[in-house]
Amino acid sequence: MTTLTERPKTALLVIDVQNDVMTGVHNRDGVIANIAVLVHKARAENVPVVWVQHSSDNMPKGSDGWLYVSELTQEESEPVVHKRYPDSFENTELEAVLAERKVGRLIVSGAQTDECIRSTLHGAIVRGYDATLVADAHTTEDLSQWGAPPPDKVVDHTNLYWQHHTAPGRHAGTVSTESVTFG
Repeated sequence: MTTLTERPKTALLVIDVQNDVMTGVHNRDGVIANIAVLVHKARAENVPVVWVQHSSDNMPKGSDGWLYVSELTQEESEPVVHKRYPDSFENTELEAVLAERKVGRLIVSGAQTDECIRSTLHGAIVRGYDATLVADAHTTEDLSQWGAPPPDKVVDHTNLYWQHHTAPGRHAGTVSTESVTFG
């Protein structure tokens, strides 16, 4: 249903699963294991895996904290999109990478739920993509001391509202790792 005509393919986005980002997050090991399953499944089906990697003053490119977690491996042929803003499309090459591969549908996983995941989902929808969130393959840290709900509730709430998100000519929704289909 994507509004991006001539772009029938699907891609898996893996957002910011980096050492510093994943320190102290909710259900770290389970989320990383689910992302590893998704990456394996995408590769087996010849679906593009696009890695998104954040940098900032506190997490500079090349630092240990900036690196992807060791449990996930990137293949040489898989693009890495570097970003400095929460929305993975904002001031990056993501749109060009997806257009080159004729991708109009995204399967989204990674961190952090309440910032980069939500921003990228909305960024995708407003740009015409279908965007499906993998409900058990995203996470966030505990920001409750600043008034946020506990991280498990942030994940649950994001899954709830994205499951029911709508936009003309585009599809949103959530799916479990086990139920992901790339076709």
